[in-house]
Amino acid sequence: MKLSESVRPISYLKSHTAEVLRDVSEGQRTMIITQHGEARAVLQDIASYEQTQESLALLKMLAQSSKSIQEGRSKPVKKAFADVRKHVKEITG
Repeated sequence: MKLSESVRPISYLKSHTAEVLRDVSEGQRTMIITQHGEARAVLQDIASYEQTQESLALLKMLAQSSKSIQEGRSKPVKKAFADVRKHVKEITG
């Protein structure tokens, strides 16, 4: 669906709340809500919202990993596992 078809004023949301919620949740649509002709909010179904949040979290982890590598704060997998094994032996005696 075109984004331009999903722009509605807040007055429409107020008078058609149940219909809007049904359309958004069943059709996994995103709706832009305007106030005084300006975009003010985005209405999105919960599944799409959760997927977006998970994607953002993964992107953040990738960015942090890239930064760590660039700053030299990484080590080869074999060394990392050896360090973990050594630490486990130390704490378990």
